Amino acid sequence: MNDHQEEAVLELAQQAGHVLLENGAEIFRVEETMERICRYYGVKSENAFVLSNGIFMTAGDGREGTFARVQQILVGRTNLAKVTAVNQLSREIAEGRYDVEEARKILEEIKRMPEKRKIVKILGSAVGSGAFCCLLGGTLEDGLAAFLAGFILYIYVLQVANPYLSRIVGTIGGSALVTVICGLAHQCGLGTRLNSMIIGSIMPLIPGVPFTNGIRDVANEDYLSGSVRMLDATLIFFCIAIGVGFGISLLGTVTGGDLL
Repeated sequence: MNDHQEEAVLELAQQAGHVLLENGAEIFRVEETMERICRYYGVKSENAFVLSNGIFMTAGDGREGTFARVQQILVGRTNLAKVTAVNQLSREIAEGRYDVEEARKILEEIKRMPEKRKIVKILGSAVGSGAFCCLLGGTLEDGLAAFLAGFILYIYVLQVANPYLSRIVGTIGGSALVTVICGLAHQCGLGTRLNSMIIGSIMPLIPGVPFTNGIRDVANEDYLSGSVRMLDATLIFFCIAIGVGFGISLLGTVTGGDLL
């Protein structure tokens, strides 16, 4: 293998790791996938150091050319469809189905995979909010109110929070918004268990995947990345609590303390 071919393999491996990490994969999965790709194509000197927001990759010894690359990765979204697609690609590479150029083209197609349509995300938030409300002890009326709150919440997330606000401000605003909506619905006679309505409605804001991945990273001895992810998720939990408290205080002021 000449230096050009080796560099192409390493670029492919790093781009695969980039897609995985950017879309919510665990650290060990990223490292394993990069190693699998390099090993199959004959690059034995690859070393990758993966953090929660960056990949440091080097290669080179007495028989192979030198390669060093650092990529900063902005992690803030989760697309498990892309994670699954890259995992499948790496397995098919290990089975010998593709050469480097074919694998690179498939990876580019994975990068261009479209996001879910906005209406699908909005309806998913609404259905999830209503369902969680009912699972947490709410009635069907409570679930209907949570459905409405979850529907409006994700319109806010897609149209206001994601484009214009930081995660902290957007999360506080979204939590306050659903709290006010549920409180007003409760005051109008739609729903009887306000706690279940609010808890169900904020579920779309819960960073479940990052928190779970943080625990898995710690379990796999990736303590730094796992701690960062868990800290990030914990910060969002605090922002949700602040937003709910602000919403309850606002409603209590408006209703003269009769909210609860």
